[in-house]
Amino acid sequence: MVGTTAMSDAEDEVLDEEQEGEEPLEEANEDREEGGEEEDEDKGEEKEEEEEEEEKEKDEPPPHVPLTEEMLKEGLSLLCKTGNGLAHAYVKLEVNDKELTDISILESFIHLRYVDLSQNSLRDLSPLASLTHLLSLRADHNQLVSVSGLGELPYLQRASLAQNRILNLQGIAHPRLESLNLIGNELRSLESLDCSRLNGLHTLELRGNKLQSTVGLYLPNLRELYLAQNNIKTLEGLENLIHLTSLHLRDNQLETLDGFSQNMLALQYLNLRGNLISRLQEVEKLKVLPMLRALVLRENPCEEEDGYRLETLIALPRLERLDKDFFEEEERTEAEETQKSRMEDGIAES
Repeated sequence: MVGTTAMSDAEDEVLDEEQEGEEPLEEANEDREEGGEEEDEDKGEEKEEEEEEEEKEKDEPPPHVPLTEEMLKEGLSLLCKTGNGLAHAYVKLEVNDKELTDISILESFIHLRYVDLSQNSLRDLSPLASLTHLLSLRADHNQLVSVSGLGELPYLQRASLAQNRILNLQGIAHPRLESLNLIGNELRSLESLDCSRLNGLHTLELRGNKLQSTVGLYLPNLRELYLAQNNIKTLEGLENLIHLTSLHLRDNQLETLDGFSQNMLALQYLNLRGNLISRLQEVEKLKVLPMLRALVLRENPCEEEDGYRLETLIALPRLERLDKDFFEEEERTEAEETQKSRMEDGIAES
């Protein structure tokens, strides 16, 4: 933010200098304003047309491009023994940026363990359901709307499906899944997630979706949860995240800090940057988090309140860091003395 502000100030100075060197030309200015309005209208119309074309392109199916044997030969690697130890097979496949729409040929490649199909035009991953030895799947930057055809994939540990168009979480039910990346999709709710089948999940990436709530996260073994850049207005169901250590809620629509639970005994890091929290008193609601050590509150309206750091430390004396800065010993002393003085004043008044 400092760099951005400095850049803006410098630009303002340059603009001021340019304006001082110009002679007043009222007629020319009027002509420019009229021309500028016309240009703005034209640009607005062009932008609308571009957006309409993009929507049409999304709806139209891409031309059929199947995964071929030649592509397979180029993409296969890592020769390993098969399960019975009597034969060898390639277990890794990388086929990126080929505009693929059809991977049905993979149904017979049952020994694959690591598959990367990023940057294609896939809308269906169901042929992967037969890859029962699969450990890692990457299918970022495709055209997936759903992953309901994936099947159980009993050994899948890591799945990355970022930058698709996934609308719901049906089909994500892999018992050994540890890390799931769904950045930049179209998710509006988490209630379709089958949490009972995701007992091993410890990292969940949901940045850049359209979520409005946290309802549906019954994931007691989850440790890291990334929910930045959504439209979240309410926090619900967090009491189930008993092993969560890190929670990222940057750039959402939170106005209050209701929803945190005393069951969240492991939470150490909480990022609330860029929300709508206007009252510093909301920080008091974080007292239920006994292990909280780092809090990010910058770019909320409450940052402008007097005594921002002091009042936060008084409310949360175990806190070690606010925003980027660790608390100094002098700050801790001041917070303790202020709190003690307030308590004495309260006793005297009573």
